[in-house]
Parts: sequence; structure tokens; C-alpha cells
Amino acid sequence: MPKLIVKDLHVKVEDKEILKGLDLEVDSNERHALMGPNGNGKSTLLAAIMGNPKFIVTKGSITYDGKDILSMSVDERSRLGLFLGMQYPSEVPGVTNSDFLRTAINARNEKPISLFKFIKEMDKAINTLEMKPDLAHRFLNDGFSGGEKKRNEIVQMMLLKPTLAMLDEIDSGLDVDALRIVADAIDTCQKETNMGMIIVSHYARFLDYLKPTHAHILIDGRIVVSGGPELIEKIDKEGYDWIEKEYNVKATREEEKARPISLGSCGAKRSK
Repeated sequence: MPKLIVKDLHVKVEDKEILKGLDLEVDSNERHALMGPNGNGKSTLLAAIMGNPKFIVTKGSITYDGKDILSMSVDERSRLGLFLGMQYPSEVPGVTNSDFLRTAINARNEKPISLFKFIKEMDKAINTLEMKPDLAHRFLNDGFSGGEKKRNEIVQMMLLKPTLAMLDEIDSGLDVDALRIVADAIDTCQKETNMGMIIVSHYARFLDYLKPTHAHILIDGRIVVSGGPELIEKIDKEGYDWIEKEYNVKATREEEKARPISLGSCGAKRSK
């Protein structure tokens, strides 16, 4: 089964180094919670894996299913099985959800999906996420509330069936009931596909619903400590101060800026 391997990853944005030698491995059917104070590199890691050209890899490697994905464009990474549930989903007026999704599915598969099968699967996803039945005919995220945008990301994940899903604060903007609905949909999708998962979240309640198999704390561009669900519980009770003291690290305190995810060329590995 496909496996993600990140080794000694260094990434910079606008001449500022964000990731400073990060290592991570994610196997199929695993759920990895990625936690840490804002501004320390969580979103940067996911963007670099997916291929956002603003995030420049200056050192290290990222392989998936034994393939060097740093040499691939965003669409090639998507066809390989990668999916990013965005923290800030883009609005695309004039393009309906159904047209966008059917085109995306056909781009990933050798044989186009039949209209009957597509409608059946999209209706199922919409019902599972308890969204309005006219979702298929609405323009992509146009006029959506924050919670609707996040649910729509999971609709896309359910139809695309990736082998590795990366969810960047997919729980932000969701109320208590929506958290449960989204978590249940993610859980069901993983059980059906055995996909690996990286989940960025600050909310213990959401992670409690999802029950990650692994947890990692990312501070100052590195994964400082890893563990299991017990690590999430400790962070929820004690915060990150104890990690800074115990591991002699200093967290970046500034808030991460919202950076739109470009679906253009991949973030290329800079030659030495």
C-alpha cells in the first residue's frame, strides 16, 4: 500500500525558512494528528506535499508510493492519490460543484465515470454531510458559509477517494453538530478506502471523534515529539509550554497568514 515518506524537509516562503528539517512517515489506514501553535509550519508542510509553488523546498525529499513527488506537478500528485482539504477553500463562480467534481474524477481515472454512477455517489455524499440537495448545481463554494465550504471539501474527498488525505483545519468554522457529521463522514470514507490521513487541528473534541493512531507536535519547523492519543490529551490539558521547556525549543508566536492554494505548477526542489 502507498506510503508517504518525508525526510529532512526544509521549506521557505518569501525567503523565510518555515520548515527546518522535518521527518514524517504516514502509511495506509493510519490517522496522523498534526498539532502545534499557529505559525510553526503545519499548513506549510501540507502545501509543500501538495505542490503549492509558493512553498519552495530547499532541502530534503518527499516520496509517495516510492515515487519522488517533488518532480511532479499538482495534477500529477492528485492522480497519484494525494488530496488536500483546504483551510481556506477558494470560491469559483460560474463552475458548478457537479461539473468540477466530475471533471476531477475523470482526470484521475482511465475510464470516465458514468453519469448515473456520478449522480448516485454525489447524492450519497451530500446526504452523508447533511448538505442542501441543490449543492450539485451551486457554483463551487460561491456564497457558501464557512461551514458549508468545509463540508464541501469532504464531499470532494468522498468522491475522489484519495489514498492519502491531508485535512488542514477542516474543523474550523463548524458547530458542534457539524463536527460530528464531518468526523463520521471522514471515518466512513477511510474505512471504505484504507487511505492514510494527516489531520491538522487545534480541537481535541474533533480529534476525539476521529481517534488518530498517531500524534505529532510541530514547533519551529520540526516535529519535536510524537506519540499516540495520550499526547493529544496532554496537549489539551497542559498546552505546549511543557514541550518548549522539556525539549528546549521556542515556538513561533505569530499567526499563520491565509495563503491561497494555487493549482498551478508544483513547488520545485531548488538545486543546490
